Amino acid sequence: MAGMARIDWVRFLRTYGTLLAGIAIVIVFSILSPRSFATVDNLINITRQISLLVIIATGATLVMSVGEFDLSIGAMASLGGVAAAQLAVQGYPIVIAFAIPLAAAALIGFFSGWIVTRFRVLSFITTLAMGTVIGGLNFRLTGGATVFQNIPEGFRFIGQKLTAGIPLLSFVMIAVAIIFWYIMTHTAFGRKLYAIGGNESASRVAGVNVRRNKNIAFALCSVLAAFTGMLLASRLGSAHPTGGEGLFLTAYAAVFLGMTCFKNGVPNIWGTFVGAAILGVLANGLTILQVPSYMQDVITGGIIIAAVLVQKIGRQEA
Repeated sequence: MAGMARIDWVRFLRTYGTLLAGIAIVIVFSILSPRSFATVDNLINITRQISLLVIIATGATLVMSVGEFDLSIGAMASLGGVAAAQLAVQGYPIVIAFAIPLAAAALIGFFSGWIVTRFRVLSFITTLAMGTVIGGLNFRLTGGATVFQNIPEGFRFIGQKLTAGIPLLSFVMIAVAIIFWYIMTHTAFGRKLYAIGGNESASRVAGVNVRRNKNIAFALCSVLAAFTGMLLASRLGSAHPTGGEGLFLTAYAAVFLGMTCFKNGVPNIWGTFVGAAILGVLANGLTILQVPSYMQDVITGGIIIAAVLVQKIGRQEA
C-alpha cells in the first residue's frame, strides 16, 4: 500500500506539478509585491499580456501534436500584422484587411506542410527556410519601416477595446482556446492529429490520411500566427516587419510547459494555456520587481530545458 501511495503521488506531481509550480510563483510574487502584483487591475493586465501568446502557442500546439515544428510562426505573425495594417491604411474594409492575410497564411502554411509530407524534409528545416522567406517579404512590403501612419480607428478596435473593464483580447483568447480544445478532443480531426503524433505508421495503416491532416495542421498554425500578428498590430496601432519575432521562443516554451500539465508528454490546449499563463505571470512579476529584461530570456530558456528534462524523465519512469 505504501508503494502504491508513493506511485500515486509521483503520478500526481508528474501530472499537476507544473500547475502547482505556477500557483507557487503567484504566491511568491504576491508576497514580494502585494500592492502592485496582487491586484485585480494587474490580473486583468496579465490576461491582456498573455492573450497573444496563448493564440500563437495554440497554433504551435497543433503542429507539435503531429510530431512536427513550425519555426516560421514569428515571421508569419509579423507578416499578418504588416499586411493587415497596410490594407487597412489603403482603405480596405477591416474584414477584408484581416481576411486576405489569413487566407495567404493558410496557403503558405499548407505549402510548408506539403513540402514536409511530400518530400519528407525535416519540418524545422523547411519552416526555418520559409520563415526566412517571409521575413524578407515583410521588409519588402514595408521597406523596413514601421507601418503607423493613417491607421484607422476601426483597425485598433479589437486590440484596444475594453468590455466591462476587461480587454476584448482576453475574450478572444478564451474563445480561441475553447474552440481548439473542442476540435482537438471532440472531433475526428483532432483525434487523427493525436493518432499521427502518437504513431504515424500505425495511423497510416489504420486509414488516416497523414499528409492531408499534417498539411491542415500547418495551415491552421500559420493562420493563428498571422491572426496573432494582426491583434498585436491592432493593440499597438502600428506594425513592424519584425514585430512578431519575440513571440516565437515563448510560444514553444508555453507548449513545452503545457506538455508537463494534464497529459504528460502530449501537447494539449489547456496545458499550453497554463504554460502561457505561467510565462506571463513570470514576465509580469519580474517586471514589477524591476528585474532586467535579459533575465526574462534567461529564465524562459531555462524553463524550456527544464520542461524537456521533466518529459524525458517522466517517460523513462512511466
